[in-house]
Amino acid sequence: MRAALFHAKEDVRVEEVEEPTPGPGQVKLRNGYAGICGSDLHIYYAPDAAGVDMNHPHPLTGAMPPQILGHEFSGTIVEVGDGVEGFAPGDNVAVWPIYNCGECAACRRGMPNACRMITFHGIQSHGGGMAEYTVVDASKLHRLPENVDLTMGALVEPMAVAWHAVSKSNLRPGGTALVAGAGPIGIGVWFALRAQGINDVLVSEPSAERRAIIENLGARTVDPVSGDLAAAVADLTGGDGVDAAFDAAGAGPAVLSGLASLVQGGRLVIVALHERPVEFLPTALVMGETEIKGVLAYTQQDFDDVIAAMAEGKYDTTGWVQKVGIDEVVDAITSLRAGNGAKVLVRAE
Repeated sequence: MRAALFHAKEDVRVEEVEEPTPGPGQVKLRNGYAGICGSDLHIYYAPDAAGVDMNHPHPLTGAMPPQILGHEFSGTIVEVGDGVEGFAPGDNVAVWPIYNCGECAACRRGMPNACRMITFHGIQSHGGGMAEYTVVDASKLHRLPENVDLTMGALVEPMAVAWHAVSKSNLRPGGTALVAGAGPIGIGVWFALRAQGINDVLVSEPSAERRAIIENLGARTVDPVSGDLAAAVADLTGGDGVDAAFDAAGAGPAVLSGLASLVQGGRLVIVALHERPVEFLPTALVMGETEIKGVLAYTQQDFDDVIAAMAEGKYDTTGWVQKVGIDEVVDAITSLRAGNGAKVLVRAE
């Protein structure tokens, strides 16, 4: 079968590899679509910084490069291994791709998404979504309803990242929010906020292209560079400040403007990865009794919640999702790195 394999820094090749066979408790999927995300870009351009060990097998999976990419993906079951119940060939599914140890403090506290040894199917594992087939444990499967197709199914993973962020924000229906960044995760945060009853949302995005994309979905936006972000927040909230701000940009100004936009007692949720340190004065937190909350990945419940919201029509792919063939993976990675487009899904065939 054909697969997109990461070999080393800036070295991804589409090659023929052996087709996998499911073992006990596993299923074999014919992959539908796999998304390219920021983590894939980090792996491609800076694998060491992305935490990919090029020289040693991962302690949980035993895998090391060359690695089939694709950790946000959907597929159709074509074969089930011994002992698998509740799933059958023909079922369309999304895959919760996390591998966790089950023993560290985070795992013992019900936080597998913060496991000290966490990795993902399609990052450091035997297989991934950017191939014709892959094998995963049945425990990682989330069945897609008939009205949630494989395109939408491939978006469950990134949308679950955003859903998890909103679930950790302390927001309640009727609250107000600021989202910094209108890339895929920022778009996902906007969708999740609205699905959870938060309609007064302002999206801060300096890119005119990305502002246009999310505006066409119905969002209210502001250019934080040439516009007046503070005035826009005041207009949204009657001068109070937002109940929660979300950093989906991974940039220092997003953190600082998010903190400055909070109402007293508000919370800044950092969902983006940062490549550079951010300097701020903690007195700002003290004087407003505000908080900073970091969030990572998602839980299985987040997957269920996103799929349920998708089935209710809360998500829309219009204008921000592009599909490419597997031979176009490297071109898509370089284009995304240059800031073009929003979400790219790879046809796994």
